[in-house]
Amino acid sequence: MEKEEKPLKIVQDDPWLTPYNEYLTHRLSWYHTHCKYIDEHCNGLDYFTSGHKYFGFNYDTKEKGWWFREYAPNATSISLIGDFNTWNGESHPLKRLNSGTWEIFLDDKTYQQTLLPFSKVKIRITSDNGTLDRIPAYIYRAVQDKKTFDFSGQFVPESTYHWQTKKFTLPKKFTPYIYEAHPGMATQDGHVGSWREFADNIIPRIASLGYNTVQLMAVQEHPYYGSFGYHVSNFFAPSSRFGTPDDLRYLIDTAHGLGIAVVMDLVHSHAVKNIAEGLSEFDGKKELYFVDGPSGIHPGWDSKLFDYGKMYVQQFLLSNIKYWTEEFHFDGFRFDGVTSMLYYHHGNVAFSSYDSYFGKDTNNSAVLYLQMANTLIKKMYPTAISIAEDMSGMPGACVEIEDGGLGFTHRLAMGLPDYWIRLLSETKDEDWDMDQMYHCLVNRRHGEANIAYDESHDQALVGDKTIAFWLMDKEMYSSMSVFVPSQIIDRGIALHKMIRFITLSLGGEGYLNFMGNEFGHPEWIDFPREGNGWSTKYARRQWNLPDTDHLRYKFLQNFDSKMIHFSENEKIPSLPSAQLLNIDNTNKVIIFSRGAYVFIFSFSPGVSIEDYEFFVPKKGKYKIIFSSDSKDLGGFDRVKEGFIFETFKKEKDNFLSIYLPSRMCMVLKKE
Repeated sequence: MEKEEKPLKIVQDDPWLTPYNEYLTHRLSWYHTHCKYIDEHCNGLDYFTSGHKYFGFNYDTKEKGWWFREYAPNATSISLIGDFNTWNGESHPLKRLNSGTWEIFLDDKTYQQTLLPFSKVKIRITSDNGTLDRIPAYIYRAVQDKKTFDFSGQFVPESTYHWQTKKFTLPKKFTPYIYEAHPGMATQDGHVGSWREFADNIIPRIASLGYNTVQLMAVQEHPYYGSFGYHVSNFFAPSSRFGTPDDLRYLIDTAHGLGIAVVMDLVHSHAVKNIAEGLSEFDGKKELYFVDGPSGIHPGWDSKLFDYGKMYVQQFLLSNIKYWTEEFHFDGFRFDGVTSMLYYHHGNVAFSSYDSYFGKDTNNSAVLYLQMANTLIKKMYPTAISIAEDMSGMPGACVEIEDGGLGFTHRLAMGLPDYWIRLLSETKDEDWDMDQMYHCLVNRRHGEANIAYDESHDQALVGDKTIAFWLMDKEMYSSMSVFVPSQIIDRGIALHKMIRFITLSLGGEGYLNFMGNEFGHPEWIDFPREGNGWSTKYARRQWNLPDTDHLRYKFLQNFDSKMIHFSENEKIPSLPSAQLLNIDNTNKVIIFSRGAYVFIFSFSPGVSIEDYEFFVPKKGKYKIIFSSDSKDLGGFDRVKEGFIFETFKKEKDNFLSIYLPSRMCMVLKKE
């Protein structure tokens, strides 16, 4: 009798996946077959993912010169042009190899005086879409001409940057407190900031707030600044508008020196469709890197979609991951647009059942690519962070590949900001449903780590509203002085703090904040565009606001810093799962325990209760160790940290009786 095969661990952990065990098993088998193919036919994963060490410019120490190579099988001729040969399209033709790769060798003796660091280069490709000057696919830097606005590649020699922090590595058990940041808009006056300005001025602020991770946006070169970095043209080029590649190394080195990990916002879900700057129609009318035809255009983003089923596309993208990890010492990646990658409909459906995840609309080539990406990351840097921006809730996204998953370490809890914005925009305080709030915050897949957040850069963009705006709106412009009484501001500050803390306490195994939101930044983000006269006025952060003593922005920043430090010191996200102790919709109270800690949230608009009684699991003394109501946090000092409550018996159970003010939260710890 044949032994029945044991279901995958992902199915054992979630019996609802039993009908899909065959599909998941086949998916894992396909992954193993693919890995074997790479080992046997591509010289192994390490070699296969080193495309950047073969294509583009690479120095040959033996022959003493530079090889330049480009993969363009459909081209009929390619020439290297640039400052070094006065842009002569006839003088430096590339030789075609049988593989479809084109190459040329530039020896030091002949070109050392002309092929200079940061001199401009392009390739002139002739194919069935004509003769076009293109930027090489593996270029390490692209710059825009200030007069013509055209982009060109630049020849970048090997880096001689001397790393000050050489052995920064994340520990095996690491809780990420992520500060999502855009280097260009991190300046006070709105000028486009640089990598070095961010390193010198902002990284120390992030460290003082207690965050241990920076999620760096807009790293890869993108022709349109206002795309927030999401319409990438040159995947191996750090954006030149912020400085040189070594300037980016300096930023990461500075962060590491202060104990801060740096995660890159990696865009492999799509690419800019511009022909002049990007990869579109690279070697002819038929797409080389992207899905050919209308299905290769993202209908919502107006961008090109990679064809993950092509081996050279996989090599290009996986090499990109290795390049950023090895050359710049990134500590992981936040994969943008994972939902769009996983499904042919790009997420524009309701995910109402498990059938939605494993049906005909699932892009299995993208699934395989993401598994290979996470395999590579883990092989290079076993403790690196790998975050999926997936709103679909794909089961197993953060499960080990061998157990049937995709291999990410974390996923963004994308439903949480949607919940908060919907609640603030549609429901009065007195109608907030405590049951709904609690269950929304704890509703996630068991065993898959989530990054909790209540807002990110999405809510800060013009046309949307941050939580601070929803709470305080125009009052922020007139009533944030401590000398101006305002019930609207009092309410806004209190709820701003509570929303953040309950999200961190219940929502995940990590936490994320977008820069400036920690102090309730009172402006939206509006990048330079035709509609605002190409102004950078609102592509900035007003760091002076929390630093001004008489403004109440300092209270929000003080609370955020206290919350992050408290959570890290007490290891809040790593505590046992929450045990709900009390839900009180009448008084708008949520109380739950996690280990020895009791979390108390009173969302009541105006009712403070003298003797509020509630059940606790164990008898003993409970001390207030955290409160949002301190005066230095914009509160009213109605409770005192350090005060001790003692349990009493009621119907054979243990109860506490406390003074519970309105619109505040506190944490008790059993002594």
